[in-house]
Amino acid sequence: MTRIVVSGLGIVSPAGCDTGSFWQALLEGHGYFGEASALPGKGIRVAEVQGQGFMEGLGLSPSACDRNALFAVAAARQALAAAGLRTGLPRPERVGVILGNSAGGQCSTDDQYARLYTQNKRPHPMTVAKVMVSSSASWVSMTTGATGPCFVTSSACASSSHAIGTAMQFLRAGLADIVIAGGTEAPLSAGTLIAWDAMKIMSRTLCRPFSAGRDGLILGEGAGIIVLETEAHARGRGLTPMIEAAGFGFSSDAGDIVAPNVDGMTRAMTLALEDAGLDPGDIAYVNAHGTGTRANDRAETQALKRLFGKRPVPPTSSIKGVTGHALGAAGAFEAIATIMAIENGIAPPTAHFDAPDPECDLDCVPNQGRAMPIPAAMSNSFAFGGLNTALIFKALE
Repeated sequence: MTRIVVSGLGIVSPAGCDTGSFWQALLEGHGYFGEASALPGKGIRVAEVQGQGFMEGLGLSPSACDRNALFAVAAARQALAAAGLRTGLPRPERVGVILGNSAGGQCSTDDQYARLYTQNKRPHPMTVAKVMVSSSASWVSMTTGATGPCFVTSSACASSSHAIGTAMQFLRAGLADIVIAGGTEAPLSAGTLIAWDAMKIMSRTLCRPFSAGRDGLILGEGAGIIVLETEAHARGRGLTPMIEAAGFGFSSDAGDIVAPNVDGMTRAMTLALEDAGLDPGDIAYVNAHGTGTRANDRAETQALKRLFGKRPVPPTSSIKGVTGHALGAAGAFEAIATIMAIENGIAPPTAHFDAPDPECDLDCVPNQGRAMPIPAAMSNSFAFGGLNTALIFKALE
């Protein structure tokens, strides 16, 4: 089977707007959490990208594209530079763009509804182009010159993991030589936050995955981009890749629209292992979906224990205590964290872990990163609607 490798990473997140800052924030257990700027005085906490520095040099205006597209373009630029493709793409018709996005341009949607209903003004003429869910992929394609397959996968919190896995399949099938893959999300508009808050699953304090004191998730934003290519193509242009994108598994529960399902989670992880040609015992670290809600963390614990059977579940952590839950970008954040864990030989910690929960009796790498060899690791994303994904990355021999 054609081997797929990682050749570049890029990120814009509440934990930093470059991979070095992001990784340091994960190890320190510190991202930016504060009151939502879109809803001052309401007590809703979010994880926001700080400042406008990520836009430097993009040459794009917020009047032309939504915040989620700006995030994607900025992260893609970083990833292409890291892949040695800053000055242009070889055979642009063989370069694809596959991004995950859950909700499209929510900030623009909110702004234009306010314009229409409170000011009785017609929406801005670029509104449709800004709010459509595919706009982020289009802007990355236009700004990079990639003219191969280009589209968005939208599957709630599994969107960017679906995008990365689909990119792997396109490369294996010979439909592209390089794919710019990952996800983006900018959901921190007033309307979106109020809707999420109505579900009674948002924390008013901190996100504490797997911890006895956890009381819900905190929404985040940003973009994570991974440049994937066939190993032959990478080596052909003089690159020595370090990480293989080895496996992708996905499943649907066909059950409840919001409740997690242990069977579906287990099936996705099993299929990812089969795709990678690995056994559970080959996985040294798991980057969990780990939202910090009671139901998700309990179900994911059960699924992992079922997958590993009599073997101990390897060290398993969630980075959402640092990044927040970035919905369609979450899987990309976590895939990047998993890749960097393999590269650095450190399992990032589960931040804000206050006490063990007997129902989540995993080795959660609490509060402090752990130096350890990580030859292969799994990254999980489990979405509303029963849409489950697992990605496996491993060090190249």
